[in-house]
Amino acid sequence: MNLDAEKYLCAICGDHFILANGVRQEDGCVIDGELVCHTCGMHYPILGGLPRFVPAENYAGSFGYQWNIHRETQLDSYTGLPISRNRLFTVTGWPEHMEGERILEAGSGAGRFTEVLVQTGADVFSFDYSNAVEANRINNGDMPNLHLFQGDIFNIPLPKDSFNKVICLGVLQHTPDPATAFASLTRYVKPGGMLVIDIYRNNLSSLLHWKYVLRPITKRMNQQSLYRIIEKAVPPLVSLSAFLRLIFGRAGMRLVPILQYEHWGLTPDLNRLWAILDTFDMYSPVHDHPQSLITVRNWYEKAGFTEVDVRPGPNGVVARGIKPLK
Repeated sequence: MNLDAEKYLCAICGDHFILANGVRQEDGCVIDGELVCHTCGMHYPILGGLPRFVPAENYAGSFGYQWNIHRETQLDSYTGLPISRNRLFTVTGWPEHMEGERILEAGSGAGRFTEVLVQTGADVFSFDYSNAVEANRINNGDMPNLHLFQGDIFNIPLPKDSFNKVICLGVLQHTPDPATAFASLTRYVKPGGMLVIDIYRNNLSSLLHWKYVLRPITKRMNQQSLYRIIEKAVPPLVSLSAFLRLIFGRAGMRLVPILQYEHWGLTPDLNRLWAILDTFDMYSPVHDHPQSLITVRNWYEKAGFTEVDVRPGPNGVVARGIKPLK
């Protein structure tokens, strides 16, 4: 993983940073220090090898909590199954070899898609608003083509119009303002480049779900307490959910207030971990703002993107489009 101060730009004034204030290195890599803006003097800490462009406490705290517990759970290298690889390439339509290209990944979590992206050979810039970036660094930090930082989707400290591809999977619905977050991402796509997103779908079927009944309570709970409840409640319900799916299909799974994925071929132990993780992920976030197909298409068209493709997908709504050449 590379940390090059000159690759980042100050979100306040747009100038470059320098390394300063007690820089500590190990094996030639910067571990601690500060990034200080040439012009306005804004400074951001480097902690554990990661530039931190966000407040230590923020609305994404539940994600940092869950991903540092389940650091490996969703990695293909851990499950032995191409679940993340298949989802990424199916949603994007991208080739598996992208040497010479620059990719921006917004909202990396513990790095399940980062792991796949860096294997393409592209130069990958990846960030998360939460301290899940620490889990991603452990998982993928040894890759020389990865640039990892903790950042804000509304104020990304990188040059605009500089990425061949921008991707944001499973994130926009958990921001305070998904439309504005989407508009922010469009600024970093090169003319002729592609922006790919997915987001929870806002339709009657999606809204008839246990989480929209329970979230008004669960999103206000202490994270550790909620996790302990889910950790105990989920395992006994996994078999029931699997049985109901067998009898009634996907609708049967909705009768039980958990998520589980035995039908993906996960082992019972892995399925239990995924079920605990994704059930917590369902109930804990501060924000959950699903969107309709029409709304997402309007986002792309308002930004002037062409070849827009918006359709139902595995996570709700999947969309991609091309930024026009200037």
